[in-house]
Amino acid sequence: MRRIALIAALIALTATPALAQNFTGNWACRDATTAKAGILTIYGEVYGFASTIVGDTSSGTGTITGYQDGVSFNDGGLRTGRLIQAGRIIPDPTYGTALQLETAEAIVMLCTPR
Repeated sequence: MRRIALIAALIALTATPALAQNFTGNWACRDATTAKAGILTIYGEVYGFASTIVGDTSSGTGTITGYQDGVSFNDGGLRTGRLIQAGRIIPDPTYGTALQLETAEAIVMLCTPR
């Protein structure tokens, strides 16, 4: 019985990193009208967003806090310019995963891996 409990504990501990979602990398984002909105790049605790609209205040860099199911935008252009608070990892039938960007009221962008 102890062996089974020990084996189960070891399997659970080794599988834990695989359960974490990966949100780092480059994401191609589309807005609610499915028009191209820009490119989101996330590495470590920072992000960069390049909007397709010239002079858009949401373009620029900022910091994030990573969570198991996505990120929280702490500051930067997406937070101040578009009021985006969170990016959640969701399943996507075409790309496997997608990053859903949300304000307090609505989903405003969907980003897929590039």
